Amino acid sequence: MSLVESPSAVAAQPVRGALGRLARSELRLVFGRRRNIVLLVGLSLVPLLLGLVLFLTQDSALGGQGPGFIGNVTGNGLFLVVAALFICLPFLLPLTIGIASGDAVAGEASAGTLRYLLVVPVSRTRLLGVKAMGALLFAGAAVLSIAIVGLVAGAAFFGLRDITLLSGTTVPLLDGVVRVAGVVAYVALSMTGLVAVGLFFSTLTEVPVGAMAATVVVAIVSGVLDQLPALHAIAPALLTHHWLGFAEFLRLEPDWHVLGQGLALQAAWVVIFGALAWSRFTTADVSS
Repeated sequence: MSLVESPSAVAAQPVRGALGRLARSELRLVFGRRRNIVLLVGLSLVPLLLGLVLFLTQDSALGGQGPGFIGNVTGNGLFLVVAALFICLPFLLPLTIGIASGDAVAGEASAGTLRYLLVVPVSRTRLLGVKAMGALLFAGAAVLSIAIVGLVAGAAFFGLRDITLLSGTTVPLLDGVVRVAGVVAYVALSMTGLVAVGLFFSTLTEVPVGAMAATVVVAIVSGVLDQLPALHAIAPALLTHHWLGFAEFLRLEPDWHVLGQGLALQAAWVVIFGALAWSRFTTADVSS
């Protein structure tokens, strides 16, 4: 974004219904883009392939084994949802969300359409809000696609039954479904901070790939730093620190304090990087 046209030069008077039309257009753009559809399909294949592999090997020496929640899948298909999310959290979900959020503004600038968006009778703040909404809904759709396919594949391959929690206590199927739904919701909310980071980077450049890469790097570096004992003091502030807190839903008595800390951390990242994105976007001069 170069210094050619001042923000005030592209301001326009609000027109009734313009915001709604812009929001609908953004959703069609986000969910109609072929690249994003491929990303959603790719994520949905993770639980399907994982379930298929576990189904084919359940009677072998490999059956019922694996890291995290994977070893529990063959005993109850509900765990396929949790296992698939567990696998996608370190890289695949951040990659998908980084691509969508990093492209939100930078993609328009790169294509030369951002200047035309700014003459729409909607303020820059609302325009940024629409972009954020599109990225957030896509992030939610990414998590939901894993969960839905995981539930269907888990039911088909292993069946659904009363779920045995991490403590060894067995609870009814309905209770288990509610707990797994809590896992899905928590993971989706845990991606909001990364969306805000991606949106901020997207306002800094006209090169979408750069914003996408920077967003993914933030998630990866945060995960690496979180594993270093020497940085234990700053770990609670790292973006990924509470991502695996969803395991609390699989305990007999979830630690709501841990879950609250995780959501509060994401809220803090949203506020900080959302404010940075707003400050940059509302003051930048746009030439493309």
